[in-house]
Amino acid sequence: MARIAGVDLPNNKRLEVALTYIYGIGWSRAREICEKTGIPCTKRVGELTPDELNTLRKFIDENYKVEGDLRREVQLNIKKLKDMGCYRGIRHARGLPVRGQQTRTNARTRKGKRKTVGGTKKAKAK
Repeated sequence: MARIAGVDLPNNKRLEVALTYIYGIGWSRAREICEKTGIPCTKRVGELTPDELNTLRKFIDENYKVEGDLRREVQLNIKKLKDMGCYRGIRHARGLPVRGQQTRTNARTRKGKRKTVGGTKKAKAK
């Protein structure tokens, strides 16, 4: 298994698919990396020579923010929004949808499991 940016890439996958295993690299960026490094996208990771792997590692490290650095940056951006107290920061802090989606129904991904509020009847006085 080839290791790039702290991620083990599967040997049996094509290079453009394997690169998407790295956080911060999607399909278009994977293709772009292949084109700029001159390595064919159709080549399997197991078939790459050590020189090609080093070229990939170097290119990705120099040109892109991936994995831990990118995750850290995203978390810092969210923390900055929370500290500012802006609308988006408040939504992040409360665990609600941030981008204007409705919350009366749906939004279960952000809100979590349902918590029923109300709906209980009071006991009758004798």
